[in-house]
Parts: sequence; structure tokens; C-alpha cells
Amino acid sequence: MKLGVYSICLPALTPAEAIEAAADQGYAGIEWRVSPEVGDGNAPHFLTNNRCTVPPDPAAVGDICARTVAAGLEVIGLGVYVDFGDLTGVERAMRLARDAGAPRIRLRAPWMGPEGFHSLFAAGVSYFEQVAELAERFQVQALLEMHQRSVCPSASLAHRMVGRLDPDLVGVIYDVGNLVLEGYEDHAMALQILGAHLAHVHLKNAAFVASESGGVWTPTWTPMDDGIADIPRVLQLLSDSGYTDWVSVEDFSSARPDTEALGFNAEFLRRHAEFTLGGSACSTNGQV
Repeated sequence: MKLGVYSICLPALTPAEAIEAAADQGYAGIEWRVSPEVGDGNAPHFLTNNRCTVPPDPAAVGDICARTVAAGLEVIGLGVYVDFGDLTGVERAMRLARDAGAPRIRLRAPWMGPEGFHSLFAAGVSYFEQVAELAERFQVQALLEMHQRSVCPSASLAHRMVGRLDPDLVGVIYDVGNLVLEGYEDHAMALQILGAHLAHVHLKNAAFVASESGGVWTPTWTPMDDGIADIPRVLQLLSDSGYTDWVSVEDFSSARPDTEALGFNAEFLRRHAEFTLGGSACSTNGQV
């Protein structure tokens, strides 16, 4: 497998700093967050003030992809923020990816809403059929991310939505942390359900915490080694299944500063799986 990091979980770093840090820690690639909402010098936040973000213009995307490759890393793909149903936005994102040499983009299913599951799911099926046509045209793979609150939180539903499509054109992101919040199925079964459509893995962890007054527990993101998801078991199942593609760190916990978290996660994951090396770091027998 190949160990990468999604830049969304490095909100305090600039893209240049992220490249240097990822290379130093032996990551093999970076998945870039691409959004017009680029963070500034104020308090960093994963979603609302993220400095490790690339604006969606050809020059900026092309430059950061070239810098990534020059550092000995691969460009895993682009995490674009295209609204569901916006095929013009998909086309624009695929053109950006193709011209910059990025092999894939991330998309999503509809959020669950008042229209109801069946109507929204049918719209999702139609949408991804059209996305597949664009993927073939641009030779850029589209990835459906399993996500809580969407109509595809689970492997079963993701496969039901895109399983009839060519997996080289449309694959699925298996997001382990999101499954803690919604959509969990036994990992061994889920990986078998996805089959050839398993194209990418996001690793993060989460847990549920009780309020001081009791009542309904609420979810919170946790460090990779301390949460409900059994990350070592997932890695073992991926290895046993013959999976050799990308595993991206998407750690949303705030237990460690960004650079320290990069090193901790690389060391923790390499204790439990064999990864292709990248950057300038060296390892022997899985040790950093």
C-alpha cells in the first residue's frame, strides 16, 4: 500500500510546508484540498480556515502538483468542493486535474434531505452515470466518498450507487472515521462488497462522548490510535485483500500540532502495515 496524507488535516501549514513535512516523514504522496476558501493567518481550522488549501485555478493547481512531484512525492488526487449535481463544476475540476497531472478527484453523493432517500438516491445514480462519461473523456477517475449525513454513508449504499459503472472511471473512498459516525458495516464484509470499486482509503478515528448532564452522546474526532475504529484491523484486512493503492491520513483530532501528528501517524501506521516509501525518509522492516 501507499501512505499519503490529505492536506485538509494540516490546516496550520502552507502547501509548501506540507510538502516538506510529508517528505521528511516518508509519506509517498499528498491529496490536495482545492477550494476558493484558502485560510489566512488567523487560528487554523480544518474546514473554515485551512491554510493548506490550493485555490481552484489552473496556475495554482499546476504549480503545487509540480512542487509535489519535484519533492519526490506523488499527487494522489484533488479534494474538490463541487456541489452535488454540478456537472459543469465536475468538468472544470477534471480539467484542472488532467492538466496538472492529478489522476482523480473527490465527489460526494446527495445529502439526505426532505426530498427523501429514494428520490435523492435515484438522482445520485443518474449524476454518477454522467460523471463516468466525463471521467472517460478527461481520463480522470472520480471517487465517491462514503460520508455521514449523505445517502451513501456505507459500503453497501456506495456500491449500490456506482457498482454498475466502470471502476476505472468511478471508484469509492472507504472512509474509516466517517463510519464511526454513520454507516458502519463489518470491515471485512464492506471491503468485499466494494470489490474493484475500492479505490482509496481515508484513515481517521472518532469516539462518542457523554455530556456532563447525560443524555445523547455526541461524536468527536480522536487521535488515530485512540477511538472506536480498529485501525490496525482495517490495515490487516486491506493487506489480506491484496489492496495496494492509497491510504490517506485524514486526522481531524487536535491532540498534536500538524507536523507532530504527521510523524506520529506515519510511525503508528507503519507498525501495523507495510507501505511504499516516499520523500526523503528511510525505514527498515516497517519502522520509520
